Formats: sequence, structure tokens, C-alpha cells
Amino acid sequence: MIVVTGSVTVRPDTFEEARRLSLEHVHRSRQEPGCVSHAVHVDCENPLKLVFFEQWTDRAALATHFAVPTSGEFVRSLRSLAAGPTTLELYDATRLEKL
Repeated sequence: MIVVTGSVTVRPDTFEEARRLSLEHVHRSRQEPGCVSHAVHVDCENPLKLVFFEQWTDRAALATHFAVPTSGEFVRSLRSLAAGPTTLELYDATRLEKL
């Protein structure tokens, strides 16, 4: 399984637009083949920071997701609303246990 984490801190005047675009992206992405989960959350310590958590079945599914034109459009739009750099990290993960 591939786990993706990311974040963006947006400007106060762009928060609602960033939130709206992020939710649209999450809901669209959940319909893609290989998407196990896809979510966006507001950071409890910084209410202008959106945090993304995704799980994909494999690297091929994630590559297909990244190639979807609306994914690229979302990233470009989100960056234009950001107060600073965005983060994106990919992990190759294996579930050890489910408690």
C-alpha cells in the first residue's frame, strides 16, 4: 500500500476556497481505481493548515491519479491560494496489525 501525506497553509482570505477545492478533489479521488482512502483535515493547531491523508493500493494507481488532469489543476489552484510551500510525502507501507 502507498500512503500519501501532504499539507498546505493558506491565507485567511483564501481558506474557504481552498477548503472547497480540497473537498471536491477528495471526493473525486475516492472514485478512482486503487484509492483505498482519501481525506483532508484542518490542523487543530493551525486552522489555516489543511492536511491530506491518502491510501492507494499500489504505486501504479497513484501514478494514474497524478496523471488525471483535474489532479494537476487542483495542485496548481491550491498553490495559488497558499501562504507558503506545500508538502507531499509518499510512503510504501505494510499493515502490521489492526487493533
